[in-house]
Amino acid sequence: MQRTAELFAIGSELLLGDVLDTNTNYLCKQLTGLGARVCRAVMLPDDVNVIADELRSAAARKRTLLITTGGLGPTEDDQTLKAVAIAFGSELVLNEEAYRMVHERYSQLASEGLVESAEMTEPRKKMAMLPEGAVPIFNPVGTAPAVWLEWQPEHVVLCLPGVPGELKGIWENTLPPLLQRLLGKAYFKLVEVIADLCDESKLAPIVSEASSAHPKVYIKSRASRFGRDVKLKITLSVSSDNREEVDAELNSAVAHIVRLLKENGIKAQVHE
Repeated sequence: MQRTAELFAIGSELLLGDVLDTNTNYLCKQLTGLGARVCRAVMLPDDVNVIADELRSAAARKRTLLITTGGLGPTEDDQTLKAVAIAFGSELVLNEEAYRMVHERYSQLASEGLVESAEMTEPRKKMAMLPEGAVPIFNPVGTAPAVWLEWQPEHVVLCLPGVPGELKGIWENTLPPLLQRLLGKAYFKLVEVIADLCDESKLAPIVSEASSAHPKVYIKSRASRFGRDVKLKITLSVSSDNREEVDAELNSAVAHIVRLLKENGIKAQVHE
């Protein structure tokens, strides 16, 4: 069974247009590559009730993985963990492991002269207040740990920092064992077919026919602009637990697309 995910980019600055959300794009690519299907992605303000409502709705849809980005810091507007606690009927409690992580990071920063002291002030302590039952995930870049909460067997809420460098550092260095255990070892493959054609409307019936013939393959054409020098890209992708099945489905669909293009007098190049 394919695993599913929903993403929640949290921060009023995103909705104001003050900050560009690159995290969602990164996570969509990463999750797809792991064989998961991202069903929905939204941006939310720093409003604890709005966040909690969205998480409850997603939980009702039984997604495998709910990922929040942003709102884990020491300031008052960082409300993500409080919202998670409300959504799943738990309380925020001081997590000793998270406290140790935060304290060690500030001790390091203090020794390097980057902060005045390693004192665990209330704002710093706030980053160690986790929903009951949650597990802190080491942040190799910043100060606030990520949070992993299994709210049902094989159903997880993952809270990541909003700073892209921190998010990527955690995703690539700390999370792989947990993600593999949750999502399994699904195989994903994508192939690009470049069509020597500048009018996407002429490509539409070809893509439609191939999609109908290969329902397990996601087929999408893209055009960045109009122009005589433009070539259209068709992407074909499949995800499955079975690598041989993925290869067979994809090879069949690519061959079908190339044949249809040739029949319509359109040259094509295949890139894997």
